[in-house]
Amino acid sequence: MTVTELSNLLRTPLYSLSCKSHARFTDFAGWEMALQYSSLKKEHLAVRESVGMFDISHMGKFSLQGKNLRSSLNYLVPSDLSNLEKGKAQYTVLLNHNGGIIDDIIFYYQGENENDHNIESGILIVNASTTAKDWAWLRKNLNTQDIELKDNTQDFALIALQGKQAFQILNPLVKEDVTVIPNFGHLTTTIDNEMVFIARTGYTGEDGFEIMTTPLIAQKLWQYFLNNNVTPCGLGCRDTLRLEAAMCLYGQDMNEEITPLEAGLGWIVNLNHDFVGKEILSTQKRENVKKRLVAIKMEGKHIARHGYPILINNETVGEVTSGTLSPTLNKAIALGYVPYNYSKIGQKLTIEIREKLYPAIVVKKPFYRRS
Repeated sequence: MTVTELSNLLRTPLYSLSCKSHARFTDFAGWEMALQYSSLKKEHLAVRESVGMFDISHMGKFSLQGKNLRSSLNYLVPSDLSNLEKGKAQYTVLLNHNGGIIDDIIFYYQGENENDHNIESGILIVNASTTAKDWAWLRKNLNTQDIELKDNTQDFALIALQGKQAFQILNPLVKEDVTVIPNFGHLTTTIDNEMVFIARTGYTGEDGFEIMTTPLIAQKLWQYFLNNNVTPCGLGCRDTLRLEAAMCLYGQDMNEEITPLEAGLGWIVNLNHDFVGKEILSTQKRENVKKRLVAIKMEGKHIARHGYPILINNETVGEVTSGTLSPTLNKAIALGYVPYNYSKIGQKLTIEIREKLYPAIVVKKPFYRRS
């Protein structure tokens, strides 16, 4: 990519600090993002063994407030948000009318207004590549007469602090004890009298936090973390970490042609409420999906990359959507779609890599699970 092309990209509030840490940058969804700071393996293992931090300020950040927010948003997702409690979050997906995935999102419910319990508020974090699409879909399909929707994407910074040492790094900075925040819990606090939103969520397979705040406080936090030996991490190891945890990447492992049941996200589907695309998912639940996303382990070190064909009995039956050499396991791993009848654990597969065939097997998800 040329200097001119890079100069036309959006930059996060932490861009200059990443430059000082000698980051290598790449274009990601129109943002100039750090791909790597030191080495992919070093950054990856820092998260697995101690703590690392990611600038994820490029992600879409929407605030929502209005009458019966949960019930209004409930119609757009297959998860039932009606009983979601204040201070809790739900990973789910926005669906189109065919049951396809518009985007995968996290909804953080912030509770009811003290004076009017019909007024509720929450935060939606969405993918950078789909921010504009998600915004348009929400504007069209939410009852925006009763719900105020605000795009804060470029107003706030977002840092992911991930790894077993995240607690001891973050705890001294806030008055609350972050160790008592439950998994998929969140709270709003202050640092230097400015708002800081802290959520115990992530995209690495490790415990840790995602921190949304003003650019000034984010810059102070980033520098503080650097001073306390937190490893800055780029998008490169973010991808290897999430793949080890068998977490889907939107645009590769799922899209608008794929339903959550096909993508292995059946645990987020609740058919006991009305939602967009319910009829399609109900049929798939009853009759089984035709294809399914599976975890694949190569028998050797050859890496199955995105788009590589998956074969059974010398017949192409699907394709790889994500693949890498796992730094933690030192094994080649992948995700890919195969017909439902071939999706059972233990199913033997063949992957075509540069016109040669290599053996692989369907394994249980995730590849890596923290102790």
